[in-house]
Amino acid sequence: MADTFHWYELLTPDPAAAAKFYSAVVGWEVEAMGPYTLLKTAKGGVAGIATQPPEVAATGLGPGWVGYIGVQDVNAAALMAHEAGGKILIEPTDVMGILTSSWVTDPQGTVYVVFKGNSPNAPPTGGPEEPGYFGWRELMAVDGASALDFYCAQYGWTQAETHDMGPMGVYRIFNVDGVQTGGVMTKPAEMPHSVWNFYIQVDAIGAAVERVKAGGGQVIMDPMQVPGGLWVVQCTDPQGAVCSLISPNP
Repeated sequence: MADTFHWYELLTPDPAAAAKFYSAVVGWEVEAMGPYTLLKTAKGGVAGIATQPPEVAATGLGPGWVGYIGVQDVNAAALMAHEAGGKILIEPTDVMGILTSSWVTDPQGTVYVVFKGNSPNAPPTGGPEEPGYFGWRELMAVDGASALDFYCAQYGWTQAETHDMGPMGVYRIFNVDGVQTGGVMTKPAEMPHSVWNFYIQVDAIGAAVERVKAGGGQVIMDPMQVPGGLWVVQCTDPQGAVCSLISPNP
């Protein structure tokens, strides 16, 4: 089986305020675990909130979401990313006996985490109509084609169909074990960093947008319907992190 994203973490300067915002917008339950905040559905934890490690802040990356790719051997995965042109920001580290993780970048500077949990229980997953789960993963890369080649070689993903987005370039869908999981495209020149963007499933886009505004967030790209019939919107939370939402309902 291919490796894929199993956890998501918001790095923010104000975890308490962020937890209140996402709880209202998405419907997550919030559980404080010391300096860490757990975001939960009825089935269990699906994401977390933490302050940004200094090694990550040094890359110039502001508040935002980071994805954790589950691997069988964290040391080997970090070394492979480094040997392919990426960087190891934080060496493989045991985290409170819960998991081993290493913060890395791809060759284009995109920050992500490779990890392996010490429990056999994986985080819960939900269907495409269940709010509170992550329904799409999108990489805005310096060069979309070579970025996707990197992840396919590292983690066993495969490229599926492509979509010509006109002036925005080519959108490349990738599959994980035969299932459409996300897309990759070349970022606009004005975007300062190559970043992963993660879409959170909500009940309906219009209602969620109103909750974003009520909580102090802003809409940066209006709601739109994408191929396949789903609706998406891109917003920012009050701390400036991109908050992307997806739903089958407008």
